[in-house]
Amino acid sequence: MLYALARPLLFALDPETAHRVTLGLADAAQAVRLLGLLAPRVPAAPVRAMGLEFPNPVGLAAGLDKNAEHIDALGALGFGFIEVGTVTPRPQPGNPRPRLFRLVEAQALINRFGFNNVGLDAFMANVARARWRGVLGINIGKNFDTPVERAADDYLTCLERVYAAASYVTVNVSSPNTRGLRTLQESEPLDALLARLAEARERLADRHGRRVPLALKVAPDLDAGQLRGIAAAVRAHRFDAVIATNTSLAREGVEGLPQAGEAGGLSGAPIRARATRALALLAAELGGEVPLVGAGGIMSGADAADKVAHGAKLVQLYTGLIYRGPELIAECAAACLRAAPGPR
Repeated sequence: MLYALARPLLFALDPETAHRVTLGLADAAQAVRLLGLLAPRVPAAPVRAMGLEFPNPVGLAAGLDKNAEHIDALGALGFGFIEVGTVTPRPQPGNPRPRLFRLVEAQALINRFGFNNVGLDAFMANVARARWRGVLGINIGKNFDTPVERAADDYLTCLERVYAAASYVTVNVSSPNTRGLRTLQESEPLDALLARLAEARERLADRHGRRVPLALKVAPDLDAGQLRGIAAAVRAHRFDAVIATNTSLAREGVEGLPQAGEAGGLSGAPIRARATRALALLAAELGGEVPLVGAGGIMSGADAADKVAHGAKLVQLYTGLIYRGPELIAECAAACLRAAPGPR
């Protein structure tokens, strides 16, 4: 309710400024212990996936808290898990502003951030300062100037550094805003990358005394053959989850709208069907062997329940949160609880 009142003021600001202001206000409210009191109550809906226990299946997608600066405030909203990042080994500014655009008529966003982040050192210092102790995913990527043929080095550097602090680690090969990144979803490069990460994970598990789950985040723009290849690689290298999906390069559903021609990844309501199609294809290929996280176009509880119906064990929000506010978390948790087939 409070967010609905504040939204017109926030939407009067440049989108990236509004993003920063909203998170700053959330931090201030959390500092005086008000945020948890103001947030809608999220029903208990426990889920076990990736060998982890989630208090509810509704998570925050990576990208909203790129630098792990707002974990405590976001945790107070009732998410079942939070994913921060994408972090790269070295700091980088990302693409020039403006790089975030609202398509309000379509309940959508286009972003071309380009993995802007503070780099591993500052990122991990932020994680260490957080007091929230829920399920924390850390999303890792490569620096924009690292050649694609050496991308695995960046992912391995990130995995080594984040391993001890992460509940799970997501390998992001699907952002459309880093040149060449999506080529890592192709069969041979993906197989090589996942093999190296899986091998490194075994070494790290021995060193730290725990096996941190690995998730792979994929694009919604892949065809059935590509998704079959991804499923085979995930199974072969014993990855623990697939997140379906990231943003889309397609512009179906926003044709002719102001700013629809901006470069970048489209998110929100227009990509719902495309993301759910990828989810369903992966579910059919993996047959329940690997848990799936449904993301893309979740704007209501019914949308979250539909992801569950198409094979998702967990769901993630980002653009829906921008348009609906924190009440969407509770709505989705309740809908997923009703939709879940059998024991969770």
